[in-house]
Amino acid sequence: MSVELQPVDIEVFGRLIRVNCPEEQKKDLHEAAEELNQRFQDFKMRTKAIGTEQPAFFIALNLCYELNQEKKKACSFVSSMDERMKLLHKIIDDALCDQVAVSKIAASSFE
Repeated sequence: MSVELQPVDIEVFGRLIRVNCPEEQKKDLHEAAEELNQRFQDFKMRTKAIGTEQPAFFIALNLCYELNQEKKKACSFVSSMDERMKLLHKIIDDALCDQVAVSKIAASSFE
């Protein structure tokens, strides 16, 4: 099953760009472009930078840094959940073993 791509016009750094994306991702693409434009405007105001090359470089670097931080958080979360699942599995196994032992004792006392 292939995803049909639609041309979408977005404005980034004051330039109109046409990109292809699936219909259901258009809204997300526009939101991403708005975020990028906001970061661009914020950077230009803070640094008084002229042009687009330097702000684009620093914005890209910041976005990559943020992405890497989120990946690390996600990996840490997955690892933590994995450890919790192992602990929960052990607790359940121990409880089941205790229940079997109690059942055997109860059954033998009725014999």
